[in-house]
Amino acid sequence: NMFFVDTIAEMGKFMDSGGDVLWAIVILLFVMWTLIFERMWYLRSMVGADVQRALDSWEQRKERQSKHAHQIREKLISEVSIEIDTNMMMIKTLVAVAPLFGLLGTVTGMITVFDVMAFTGGGDVKAMAGGVSKATVPTMSGMVAALSGVFGMTYVERVAEQEKNLLEDHLIMDH
Repeated sequence: NMFFVDTIAEMGKFMDSGGDVLWAIVILLFVMWTLIFERMWYLRSMVGADVQRALDSWEQRKERQSKHAHQIREKLISEVSIEIDTNMMMIKTLVAVAPLFGLLGTVTGMITVFDVMAFTGGGDVKAMAGGVSKATVPTMSGMVAALSGVFGMTYVERVAEQEKNLLEDHLIMDH
């Protein structure tokens, strides 16, 4: 129980040292990983049903070699691909925006440092340290958020591509 109290206190100190931008990074990180986990869940549990629906629809066709059949095959692949790619652009956007939030924190922290320097004449190093912390902690946090998102997104993209390729391989046009 004491461990949790200490952990929460340390997290509070960390969040205070990074300024308000750090809260925006935390929210971004939460949304990004919620979307990544949703895609992982979909690709592990639900994609099979969508693929099976497309396969069943294809197998019910009597003729599979005409131009019309080829277009229907492409339509089935596209419909499943759209489902598989849902939220992928949002995840990519959040990964790209995370370092920018970190840079926003850098700028706001440096403004704090310059305000302290203007007020104290640059002689109060301890007063400037808070601004330097507000400048560096969000930068690091934005980079860590982006890196974690890159790993999650790469995994999800790889599985999504495998699912799309498997569907294309199973929708054969030979009969």
